[in-house]
Amino acid sequence: MSFRDNLQHLRATRNMTQEQLAMLLGVSRQSVSKWEAERAYPEMDKLLKLCSLFDCTLDELVLGDVTERPVDAAARMPSAAAPQDVTGYDEAMRSFAWKLALGLAVVLMGLAVAFFLTGVLLAADINVTGYTMALVFVGAAAGLALIVPALLEQRAFRTAHPFVEDFYTAEQKAQACNSFATGLVAGGALVMVGLAVTVLLQTNVWFASAACLTCLAAGVFVLVRGWLLGRRCDVGRYNHSALSRLGEADIDALDDETLQAHARRAKRERGTYIFTMTVATAVGLVLLFVPLTAAQRMFWLAWPIGALICVVIKAYRTMKGDEA
Repeated sequence: MSFRDNLQHLRATRNMTQEQLAMLLGVSRQSVSKWEAERAYPEMDKLLKLCSLFDCTLDELVLGDVTERPVDAAARMPSAAAPQDVTGYDEAMRSFAWKLALGLAVVLMGLAVAFFLTGVLLAADINVTGYTMALVFVGAAAGLALIVPALLEQRAFRTAHPFVEDFYTAEQKAQACNSFATGLVAGGALVMVGLAVTVLLQTNVWFASAACLTCLAAGVFVLVRGWLLGRRCDVGRYNHSALSRLGEADIDALDDETLQAHARRAKRERGTYIFTMTVATAVGLVLLFVPLTAAQRMFWLAWPIGALICVVIKAYRTMKGDEA
């Protein structure tokens, strides 16, 4: 039998749609459609994934006949009218939301503890420089220990599953919107409380800063977690962003020429954003180490300015695309 016949048979015995198979392999549905129509052939890494998924050898898949193999009923996809989360998308997005929000909060709490300890030690007339810097670095390290693995896990999931079928119900999407609104209100309220505490404790700048940063850490946690959990239900946005990460072979596999053009444009845009933030990082590091006190104090502005430039570029290209 041909590869096409084997693939169609294996997919049918697993009760798997082309879209579900594409999600598990990390390709577009059009790619699977072209394989089964013998208009294209998968690359070696995709062939190996197929062998692992269907528990067969490469020779059996490409040259053999798998129709005589016994069917494992336990390996079949559940029969359901509604789309299923076959990639573990929801769990991955929830885990990322928790880890990223907690990591940012931990960084801010490290600063809060450093400011509080500075106030206590200054009151006792003790040199605080070493203790303060140590706490700042410990807080930053603890936060990064959560943030960096979360970002790497998210990147790995996106690479493995660039396209996901929208399996969320209308009720789940409405609940996510409500959770996002609640997080926005609660996070904003915590930030306002922090500002109010700063005013009330303005006689002691160290304690006021510590209290403000504590409230800010709680507010950032609630805001970021609520935003990411609410955004996870926008599967269309997730799939849209995946276009910028497609390779040329996957872009060529897309049947729609308009979609191909959009994918190439998205890749160029992503490259522009990466270049902009790389330049911003280089400028920030240069300002940090130049022997100018004022420049060293302003080094952190490089990243907000870089992000603002990216937003302006995005807005301009969006307007240009609408006009076209």
